[in-house]
Amino acid sequence: MAERIPLIRVTAMPTDTNPYGGVFGGWLMSQMALAAGSLASRTAKGKCVVVAATDLNFTGAPSVGDEISVYAHIARQGRSSITIKAEAEARERDGERTFDIAAGVFTFVALDQNDRPRAIAAEEVTHG
Repeated sequence: MAERIPLIRVTAMPTDTNPYGGVFGGWLMSQMALAAGSLASRTAKGKCVVVAATDLNFTGAPSVGDEISVYAHIARQGRSSITIKAEAEARERDGERTFDIAAGVFTFVALDQNDRPRAIAAEEVTHG
């Protein structure tokens, strides 16, 4: 299997925490949406906006200082929409141990210059 390359890699900082000192799930979700949005815009060759975020699972607890990597791939491409699966993992700050921390599905719609949906594909395609 080929090595996965993250679309985003960022270090969790103290400002990214919730009132209890853990990394805030909303911040992590935004990193995943940014990665998925980058892939959507690149695929559609233009502006895309997120219209849904589903199946979000937070499976691990990253700490401040951990390096967060977000991977994304296209799950389905419709006529004007793209559904992207995003997965996040953390690497501990002072070591090489990595662990899964979140996964979710983001759906985007491609927009034209007037912010109306535009076609990006002639027909729907489901990716494996």
